[in-house]
Amino acid sequence: MGKFTFCKTVDFLHFQGFKIIWTLDLLLTIIENMAQPHRKAVLNLYKTLLYMGRDWPQGYDLFRKRLHKVFSKNSEESDPNKVLTMIKHGDFVVKEIEALYKLKKYRTIKRRYYDDN
Repeated sequence: MGKFTFCKTVDFLHFQGFKIIWTLDLLLTIIENMAQPHRKAVLNLYKTLLYMGRDWPQGYDLFRKRLHKVFSKNSEESDPNKVLTMIKHGDFVVKEIEALYKLKKYRTIKRRYYDDN
């Protein structure tokens, strides 16, 4: 891998003899993404779970507090493999919640339209 050198104005970057023009915001975004490769996936998972928690049987507030507690507890994890494993587990939880909601809907429809006798 080549060596990065910054110019004093931070308007461009030298990389292996090539002069690349960057804005400071783009450069900071690239550096942040290099430091946290799974950040977008984690945020997407958190937003998805928050959205799905709206219909949680015990209430949205309880769901949101527990979700926040779990994500806060694991926020300091820096091992990319472990983070990826947690993301996969979170995707599994999303699918389980979807199945729970579908089962609830099925049981409601069955109760409404079919007689128990």
